[in-house]
Amino acid sequence: MYKRRSRGAGFSLIEVLVSILIVTVGLLGLAGLQARAQVAEFESYQRAQALVLLYDMVERLGSNRLTARCFAVTTDTAAGAPFFGDPASPVTPTCSVDTAANNAMAVAGMQNWDNLLQGVSEKKGGTTKVGSIIGARGCVSYNVATEYVNATSGANINDTGEYTLAVSWQGMSDTFAPVATCGSGLYGTETMRRTVWVTMRIATLRTM
Repeated sequence: MYKRRSRGAGFSLIEVLVSILIVTVGLLGLAGLQARAQVAEFESYQRAQALVLLYDMVERLGSNRLTARCFAVTTDTAAGAPFFGDPASPVTPTCSVDTAANNAMAVAGMQNWDNLLQGVSEKKGGTTKVGSIIGARGCVSYNVATEYVNATSGANINDTGEYTLAVSWQGMSDTFAPVATCGSGLYGTETMRRTVWVTMRIATLRTM
């Protein structure tokens, strides 16, 4: 005797297609999430490398306190230029404020930082520099207006002002424009420019 098949038995073709659609949408969402996670991870890596480069210059500046003013090559603070790290328009560091040995040490420090920004720490194929972040640029500026004032004469005390050190690079997505101007206008839109910076003074050491 023929038995009628229950409507609840098995799946219809429409149900199968709907299930496939739901799974596909879920997989697409997972792929998009993974892509965003990779971008975020790379952004975090670049920021970490930029901080290493930034505090490398902080140490160089502190180690060359007698010639620190030579490091301040970023004269146009509005445009954030000139800057270290540009292979097309390299900065030619000079220094003549102290002894020949100290001046040479300052020049070598600036050249080394310029090379690090260009990625000389690691090379591909022996020639291509790949050890830095994308489009790394470094700026060092000095603000004369922040110098301490001699209470007796009223004159500024040389080399007591603030230095601003910054490292900029190419971001992977639009966020917001950084306050520091280092490398301004180099990365398409300002919302694609990433910048970390620090302000410091050089301590004046005296012997008792």
